[in-house]
Amino acid sequence: MKDKTEQARRVMVAEINRDPGGPMELAEKHGVIYAMDQLRQSFEVIEFSAPFVSVRRRCDGVKGTLEFQHWPRYYYDFVPEGD
Repeated sequence: MKDKTEQARRVMVAEINRDPGGPMELAEKHGVIYAMDQLRQSFEVIEFSAPFVSVRRRCDGVKGTLEFQHWPRYYYDFVPEGD
């Protein structure tokens, strides 16, 4: 089955990674950011579909998505399912 979002996601990945930000820039732009270790502590990863990752927040079990940039790898913009 073809993924109808693939082309749009590819465009997003290229845009995000064209000018990746460091932690200070990303925090200023997106609020809370997570490095890999912080991601693992705060979330259970369910599935990757770049530039998104489906997760379950460990503190309350809420499912949602985060966006991420490739390098340096940071995750940000948690959106709970249903929002």
